[in-house]
Amino acid sequence: QVQIVESGGGLVQPGGSLRLSCAASGSTLDDYAVGWFRQAPGKDRERVACITRGGYPYIIDAVKGRFSIYRDGAKGTVYLQMNSLKPEDTAVYYCAAGYVCYDAPMNYWGEGAQVTVSS
Repeated sequence: QVQIVESGGGLVQPGGSLRLSCAASGSTLDDYAVGWFRQAPGKDRERVACITRGGYPYIIDAVKGRFSIYRDGAKGTVYLQMNSLKPEDTAVYYCAAGYVCYDAPMNYWGEGAQVTVSS
């Protein structure tokens, strides 16, 4: 069983940056496609970014140019770097691992990290 742990959430002012980390307790994420999802109050969960097992990143248009996803192979972790944050980025961010980024559900989910963008 893979246990996903997110960290790095918090409160940031508009225009600021945060980096979310995703790790697998007792394992490594190197063997998985890893996605970041978010859910804002009253809205459906949406996929924000995903990185394939081969390291190819996907980013949704709403955050392209501001967010990036990448792996640290040495640590077996995946990061979501969020720059130029906007109030509409406020949400709970979830990390999930699976075998592909699309066309199949993710297998393992973290509990989420709150990101609040507010002045």
